[in-house]
Amino acid sequence: MTKAATGKLEERALLQAAFRSFDEAAQTLQQSYDALTARVEQMDVELAHSNEALRGQLGENEAMRTHLNGILDSLSTGVLEVDDRGVIVRCNHAAEAMLSAGASELRDRRVLDVLGERGVAVCDRPQRFGQAVMSISRVPLRNASREGSSHLILLQDVTRLYQLEEQLQRKDRLAAMGELIGRIAHEVRNPLGSVELFASMLQRDLPKESPVKQYAVQISQAVQSMDRLLANLLLYTRPTRMTSGWHHAELLIHDSMKLAAHAITKVSVEVRLDLDKDIPMLWCHEGQMKQVIVNLVVNAVQAMSNGGHLTISLHKESSQTLGIPAVRLAVSDSGVGIDPELRSRMFDPFFTTKDDGTGLGLAIVHSIVEAHQGRIDVESMIEHGSTFAIILPHPSATVIAGKGQTSENVQHELSDGEPVGRG
Repeated sequence: MTKAATGKLEERALLQAAFRSFDEAAQTLQQSYDALTARVEQMDVELAHSNEALRGQLGENEAMRTHLNGILDSLSTGVLEVDDRGVIVRCNHAAEAMLSAGASELRDRRVLDVLGERGVAVCDRPQRFGQAVMSISRVPLRNASREGSSHLILLQDVTRLYQLEEQLQRKDRLAAMGELIGRIAHEVRNPLGSVELFASMLQRDLPKESPVKQYAVQISQAVQSMDRLLANLLLYTRPTRMTSGWHHAELLIHDSMKLAAHAITKVSVEVRLDLDKDIPMLWCHEGQMKQVIVNLVVNAVQAMSNGGHLTISLHKESSQTLGIPAVRLAVSDSGVGIDPELRSRMFDPFFTTKDDGTGLGLAIVHSIVEAHQGRIDVESMIEHGSTFAIILPHPSATVIAGKGQTSENVQHELSDGEPVGRG
């Protein structure tokens, strides 16, 4: 065989070996590609499962976030979230309502500035905030990543609790004063009767032209004035048991206004009545309730020495106020208002800011309302007027004590005989 032929055979053998190597490499590459494709498909399935789980987790997190936001906004306590710079980053609806500002107005502002503009601050003691009493406290907000880096400002309306504490203190104080007053009134009234008797005898026996007779008249008038004062004292200290009944609300209020006419006519006062026609009757002691209305009307008129508006309103009250069906009888004026520092003492006997006052009017009002198992609330703002609201039981669906009748029966019997209310 020639050298050229031998060379061609070697080249052919090398070429065949190269093809075999290429075939083997291509086969290996195909196998790797098939394996990689299977792995990619498996990873696609795993990724789909992971994405599904992540979507489920995100959905749960969003539902939890919505739920927590709902809880936060449902709280009656105002909540301000503040970062480590003292800047508000979040607030709930209660905080917005208490501070009279929207979330956009509160966010990104320093909390001390927001509170300072409203005359309050973070403090351990309750603070007056308009007509309310607020408790403003600070608690740390802790989390896993930044413990103590931010905090919460909690705003709580403790007005009702504050009022209950005041009422409890007042009851204890008035109980001791009432017992002392009652004893003194009884002791003074007995000799006072003797003085009145002898003054009357002197008026009768002295000649009409005698100058001494006028002294006897003045003694008699002074004794009668003192007797009226003692009668008020005894009314304040008398037992709280009384006989109540159904009385026409509008008629009772009109009669009370007539009794207070001596005060109303002295100044230019516009009287307004806002009476709910669905409340034609009041369950009360007629005479004592008239005295309550007269005292409140007279006080309201005296608070408007330059004239103003006097409003008497009667509306339904939430049953949650007294725990039973109730009505709200309110006397409002546009007068000078009451100093917040004096409100805790204004129902104390002998406490008065008037030069000619005895300090018994509001004390008697409070005593009568308490005897009716009711409550009296006061709202006042300096130079804007005051509102005295009497919350009275209105037993529309309860058995009237001692009568054996329900108020529905009483209303039915009244409607058979005479019209309920005045048109």
